[in-house]
Parts: sequence; structure tokens; C-alpha cells
Amino acid sequence: MHIRRTGHVSFTSFAAATSLVACASLSLACASEAILSTDHLPVRRVIVYRNGVAYFERGGRVDGGEVRFKMKQTEVGDFLATLAVMEKGGSSVRAAAFPLDTGTPEAGDPPPPDDPGKGPAVKPAPLTPQEAADAADRKKGLRTVVLALDGKEHDLQVGYVAASPVWRPSYRLVVHPDGTADLQAWGIVQNLSGEDWKSVHLTLVAGSPLAFETDLGTSLIPTRPTVSDMGEVVMSVPHGETSLKQEMAVTTPAAAPQGASAAFGGDALMDEETTKNSPERSRGRDEKAKVAGHLARAVGGPAKKGAPGAGGGAAPAAPAAEMAATPAFVAAPPPPAPVVPSGPRDLRSLAAIAAEGGSTRYELPTEVTIPDRNATMVMLLSRPVPGEALFLYAPDGGVGESTSHPFRVARFANKSGGVLERGPIAVFEDGSFLGQGLVDPLPDGATATVPFALERSIAVDVDRKWDELGERVAKIENGDLTVERDQVRQTKYRVRNGGEKVAKVLIKHIRMNGARLFSPPKDTEDNVGTGSALVPTMVQPNTTTEFVVDERTPSPRRVDWFGALAGTAIKAFLADPKTDASVAAKLGMAWKIRAEIVEKNDALSKVEASEGALLQSAEETRRNLRAIEKNRVADALRATLTQRLAETSTKIDVLTKQKVELESKLAELRIRFKESIRDIRYVSPPTPQP
Repeated sequence: MHIRRTGHVSFTSFAAATSLVACASLSLACASEAILSTDHLPVRRVIVYRNGVAYFERGGRVDGGEVRFKMKQTEVGDFLATLAVMEKGGSSVRAAAFPLDTGTPEAGDPPPPDDPGKGPAVKPAPLTPQEAADAADRKKGLRTVVLALDGKEHDLQVGYVAASPVWRPSYRLVVHPDGTADLQAWGIVQNLSGEDWKSVHLTLVAGSPLAFETDLGTSLIPTRPTVSDMGEVVMSVPHGETSLKQEMAVTTPAAAPQGASAAFGGDALMDEETTKNSPERSRGRDEKAKVAGHLARAVGGPAKKGAPGAGGGAAPAAPAAEMAATPAFVAAPPPPAPVVPSGPRDLRSLAAIAAEGGSTRYELPTEVTIPDRNATMVMLLSRPVPGEALFLYAPDGGVGESTSHPFRVARFANKSGGVLERGPIAVFEDGSFLGQGLVDPLPDGATATVPFALERSIAVDVDRKWDELGERVAKIENGDLTVERDQVRQTKYRVRNGGEKVAKVLIKHIRMNGARLFSPPKDTEDNVGTGSALVPTMVQPNTTTEFVVDERTPSPRRVDWFGALAGTAIKAFLADPKTDASVAAKLGMAWKIRAEIVEKNDALSKVEASEGALLQSAEETRRNLRAIEKNRVADALRATLTQRLAETSTKIDVLTKQKVELESKLAELRIRFKESIRDIRYVSPPTPQP
């Protein structure tokens, strides 16, 4: 990545100054006791985790019969629980002895006061130099663990876990107009161990393996139950169990994979180019790999073949100024213009990234020196990634105006090959600093959207309405029909761009519980796990854009086979080419019977309506006849009404006959319909997400 330097300082110098401030802020004038120390084996490798512990590996030659480790009493348990010791040719440690705090006086403790009744106390014997040193350590709160060795000369590697501050990531993102960005990741490491880390192989792990405090250095005598001897007599002889002799199958452990020590293969990484033609150094690396392989299996598991330090082709290493452990003080430059990070000139100075066992490891290719009570910042990666600067409408209760205006955000994809831990990120574009945000833990391949400012030149209005749409067959069982309808929520977004440039806006749409997106806008990202969806839209300068997000929640209900909902749902079901043929055939036959029933019901309704009208007419005619029954001048009218009543009665008789026939036919059809749907079994598959 090449960036103009006129009026700017290079990012490596800026990082050095940042690291310098970190070192100065953590430096203490007075020294303190180391968490764990020894005069025999210097620290060779440090692996820092994100859960408050670090793995330390010490190595070197020892001339003598023992190695003494001094540590705080609180660290004895962790040291004993995680201690792994190996020597070329096999383990030669006979025992690991450590003192117990029993409360009784030890050599070098102050003598007890004189007892007047018993005379002066006996003066203790003179202390040996070792006893005097141990007494001085006890006054400082230190304990000594002694590794007893077999023989006088040893080439040892000792690994253990101890408390250590978590390492912290920090990111830089330079956004380009072509949809790409340059991502840099830095790691800030603090050394509070009480001793300097001189030329150590440093590894940062983006993960938190299970680690707990142990109390193996303290005596524990559990309470036992007291059993009294009452002289009971066994009244009967119990039967024992006998197992016949048989051959036991023995499984031979598989050979360790070649180069299975990614956690301890730093030498191979450093010596790849300078010693690949040296037979002596090659043999030395082979021996180290064997030793490291044992320790790797003890503390970290095998590495992937080809990972740095695993014997599978480590990346060549080259020193780089920005990888120095603690930079020296430099004169403060004049106030700089906005700083834009520049990529490292030597890509071999970057950390090698390996994903193992669900965690990401950053193996630094150069040795690092971090004095005690100091911190340093090292570059972990620098590479191009898909990225852009855009706008995000995501109302936040802590930012009142965010209900009407979007945030400015940086959006990029993690293409590092590992997990990016939670940390701050600085965003740059067009040679200027845009702002800062916070990156949440980001798995490999995932995309982060990081807000860093509020944009008031863009406004967003929201309008919602609810409805109920659609009918589809959900289940047919035991003659019952269940139809599913959609409860619909339609959200209309109106985005107004008052700026002079085209704006790409992401709308963070909060999802309804259990709802699905129906025909969502193009390129919508449905983040089901977070209960939201990101909807992109392009807004031209000084214009307004509208779009609708349609969400539907299924609502099942039992319905009558002869209702309107059933008719619409069954018709769509039979017309669907994806419908099961056997179910469609059975339902088709039943639907023909249903059609006859509907037809006969319609005919019966008409007959009943006609019959009702005739009955009403006949009743009126009878009332009229009764009214003129004794009227002698109404003989002609009486004859007319009598004839009309007779005709009406005849028609009623015809309709009654039709009604009985229809009712009889309907009863038969209903029985056939029930029999036809009794054996139909259908359950609709889950509604697919678009």
C-alpha cells in the first residue's frame, strides 16, 4: 500500500511513538519480585492468551543435579499443575520437591523468645549459604520448587502456565474508492512477570482455553469417618465373582505427525533462509523439533502441517523496524496532519496466522525483547480486504438523533484466515482520519459494520402497516383441514439524501419474532441470529428513495371444508405442481364430491327459498278466503282465490318432493365426502426462507 507522505509521518514511526507511550506509561521506577524466576533457564518462548494466563517456555543447558525455581506461593499450584519438562534423549527429572507451609519454624526463621522457667533458648546452628538464601526468599513471600535431575549435564526445556495480562488488539482500516480496503492489526503485549523477556519467540492466541487456579502447593487432609469396632460377626460367607482369563486387545498409539510442534517451532521460522544448507544446524533443528513435539502435545496439541514452526515450511523471516520490542525515545515531531497508515515494506515481518482447535494463533517471525513493567505493540497482519465507507441507519437509544439520521460506518470482510478479537479500529479515507469505532469478535469470512460518526445530511422516515394475506393448506388429518394465513407487517422506509454525492445507505431493519422476509429488496442480508436484516439502497443527490420490507408470520387455523378459505386454499394446493401426486389424486376425488355437495346445497337453497315464498303466498290466500267467507257478493273472488290456493299447494307439493330428493342426495354425498377425506394425510413442509 503506497500513500502520499507530504505533510504526513509514516505509520511505522507513528506506531513506534504509540508503543513508546505505552512503554513509558507502564514503566515503574522500583522493581518487584518476579512471579517465577530461575538462574539456570532463560525464557525462550511466551504464548499470551486472552484469559489472563500465558504459557512460558524456558530452555538451556544445566550443569548440576538440580534446577531451583523461585515463585510466589500463589503460583506454586499453577506451576505444578502445568509443568512439562523434557530433555534431549528423554526426561531426566527424578522429582519436583517443594516446601509446605505448615507453620513450624524453618532454618533461618527468628528464634523463639526466652522462657524464664526454662532458661535461655538454644541458639540455632549457623546457616549454610543455601539455607540463608531460602530464608531471605521466605521473607519476601517466595517459595522454591526444586527439580532433582539425574546426572550433571542437561539440555532442558521447561514449560508452564502463569498469570499474565491479556494482549489487546488494535486495528487500522484504510478505505479506497474501488470497494477495497487495507486492514492492519496490531497486538499490544504487557510484561508484568517481574523479569525481562529477552529475545523471546512471541505468540498471541485469539482465544481463551480453559484455565483455572489450582492449590496443589497446599496440604489437604480430608476428614474421614470414624468407625467403631463393635465386634460384629459375619453370619454367612458372601459369594465372590470370578472372571476367566482372556487376551486383552492392545492398541498401539499412532506415531506423532511429523513437525507437530507449531507452538515451539520458532527456531525453524527464524533460521529457514540462513541455515537451510547447514548440516549441523539441520540436525539441531531436528533435535529441537523432537523435544518441542513432546511439549506441544503437553500444552497445545499438534499444529497443522505447514504452519510456522511446525516443520512444514515456515515463512522466511526478516527483521523490521516496526517489530522492535520497545523503541527508543525520539524527539517529538511537530503536530502532524491526519495520519494514514502505510503497509510494511517487508511482508516477511508480519505474523504467521494459524487456526488450530477453534483458536487463532499469531506467530511473530522475529524475536522480541520486552523489559519488565513495559508494553510493546507489534504488527500482526496487513492485507487488502473487501471494504468500503458508507452509511448505516440503526437507531440507538444512546444517540437520540439516530432515529432520524444514519451513522457513517466502515464495512469490511475478515479475510485474515483467523478470528479478529474485540478491539478499537481507526478508519482512514482519502488521506484523512474519519473516526474510530469498535470491532466485535469477528470470525474468518464474516463482515463487520463499524459506526464512527452521525451523518445529518441524510434523513430516514419509517411507516408501518399490518394486514392478513394468503391462504394455503397446512395440514389434513383425521378429516380436519388446517389452513395457514400470513400476518403481514409492511415497513416503508423513505430515505432522503440532502448531500451532493450518491449515498449508499444500509437500513438495519429489526425483525419480527418468527417472521420471514417476503420478496425482500435486492442484496438484503438477513441476519437471523441477531434478529435484524441489513437492506442496502442507493440514494442519488438531493432525491428521495422509498422501499418496503415485507415480513410475514404464519397463522394456522382449523376451517370448514365448505368455507371460502378452504375453497381458495384447496384450489391453490391442487394447482401447485409440487404437490404430492397421491395426495392430490385423493383430494381431487374428494373435491369433486364437494363440488356436487355445493351444487346440491345451492339447489336446495333455491328450492327452500321458493317453497318459503309459496307457503307465505298460500297463507295470505287462506286469510283472504276467511275474510270473504260470508260475503255473498264475493263469489267470483272466492272462486279465484280458491283456484290460486290449489295451484300454490300443487307447486308446494312439487317443491317438497324436490327438497326431499335433494336432502337425501346431500346426505349420501356427505357420507361419501367424509369417507373420501378420512384417509388423506398431509402436513406442509416449513415455509422456505426467500
